[in-house]
Amino acid sequence: MIAPSSSYRIYLATHPVDFRKGMDGLANYVITNFDLDPFSGAFFVFRSKGRDKIKVLMWDGTGLIMIYKRIEGAGFVWPKLSSGTMTLTKAQFEALFKGIDWRRVVPAAYHRPSIFNGTSTEVG
Repeated sequence: MIAPSSSYRIYLATHPVDFRKGMDGLANYVITNFDLDPFSGAFFVFRSKGRDKIKVLMWDGTGLIMIYKRIEGAGFVWPKLSSGTMTLTKAQFEALFKGIDWRRVVPAAYHRPSIFNGTSTEVG
């Protein structure tokens, strides 16, 4: 799979789209419904009316790429239906793509190391 770097924006369309749409139709959907640029390099994630299909659209600098996945079993975990988009982290996107509940993925706590003050901390 083509995975986004942590610097890429990942947008999740929270409302199902017509899955007969191809790359151009989804790119137009991004422009008209989200007021975003489909050629920005961001990942745009779309869901079908059922919970079992996902399409991902992105521009790699030379062309549009569309990934289509049908998952077996219970389906993908989606947010409540609404209009617009929401953003995902790379870890949340990877969990969603694997069929894992992405809402349980939380960023690791950021711990700033303390400055060494020159005193010995050896035990002995």
